[in-house]
Amino acid sequence: MRSHRDPATFIARNMPLVAASPGVRIHMANPSSGLNRLLGDAAPAPYWAFAWAGGLALTRYIDDHPGCVAGLCVLDFGAGSGLVGIAAAKAGAYAVTAAETDPVGVVAIGLNAAANAVRIDVVADDVTRGPVPKVDVVLAGDVFYDAALAGAVSGFFDRCVTQGVRVLVGDPGRAHLPLVRLRELARYPVADFGDGAGVAGSSARVLAFG
Repeated sequence: MRSHRDPATFIARNMPLVAASPGVRIHMANPSSGLNRLLGDAAPAPYWAFAWAGGLALTRYIDDHPGCVAGLCVLDFGAGSGLVGIAAAKAGAYAVTAAETDPVGVVAIGLNAAANAVRIDVVADDVTRGPVPKVDVVLAGDVFYDAALAGAVSGFFDRCVTQGVRVLVGDPGRAHLPLVRLRELARYPVADFGDGAGVAGSSARVLAFG
């Protein structure tokens, strides 16, 4: 199946803006969105089309503790929809960069940032393979769902912490979460979306890496 040629138009027309967290609206998929018409058959999983529990927990933490980002340079790692980065920008971050390798996710981040009247710079490369970015804080929601990814992410976070960058992780307990490397800061009763949608009583934690 051929994918839609204009992702921005498709997202704007078929994925309504939803209040994913207090003060932040993003374009999210619903059963009538028809994502297969946008993505075709060979596209990566559309993680950017949903608000996942780890990201929701991080946005709640930022809302409760704006000082963790206010006046600082922030990297939203594995940004997906850009939800966490948008929350950081609205909380007063000096600059926010979103790292997202899915090209349609990059488009979604731009639309979502504009809908919330904030500026988000986007890096469309795998930042785990490059030098530690010149930021003060890395925010990462739901990045430990795959073993190979978890290994690469942990190595990247190690290098960040070694160079004085604070790393905050939001996660509902994905299979490859390295708990021995993490210190819990807060826990929030948030519902998961996507594969975990509708799980009653679900929650996610915000943890410091290092």
